Amino acid sequence: MPSFNPATAPDTTQQYLTFSLGEELFAVGTRNVREIIEYGRLTPVPLMPASILGVINLRGGVVPIMDLRQRFGQQQTQIGRRSCIVILEVVREQMQQVIGIVVEAVNAVLEIPDQDIEPAPSFGSHIPTDFLLGMGKLDERLVVLLDIGRILSLADLRQLATAAAQPEPA
Repeated sequence: MPSFNPATAPDTTQQYLTFSLGEELFAVGTRNVREIIEYGRLTPVPLMPASILGVINLRGGVVPIMDLRQRFGQQQTQIGRRSCIVILEVVREQMQQVIGIVVEAVNAVLEIPDQDIEPAPSFGSHIPTDFLLGMGKLDERLVVLLDIGRILSLADLRQLATAAAQPEPA
């Protein structure tokens, strides 16, 4: 996996949508974010991994919904009054998939300069390092920058595409 080297990168600033999962702060690039919707009723889909909670009908399209905490091998995300679904567009090796992720709370859109992004640590994380773009420095806090395209394997994308092609039960 090519690593991010801020010393050789041009001085640029990227925008990230930050959100909470448990006590941790995560972020995804705003280029991947389509919209944020209220958490609502999901339709379960048989034979999906535990991290796929179900699907929703979003303006006539079937969108699979993933629990990132379960994908990371943790407990299920606790749904509360601030919980919502972030709709993302994932592109990986010419495959495009729209997917929703359940988050406990959306925090803000922040600009993080490339020089404030450190490579992901290779130890001490419960999240596989190939899922990470790096660690963004925000004042006294760190934010985990996710590579949303790597969180799903190609097999997962194909399975989700198959599920999305099936009509939602009435």
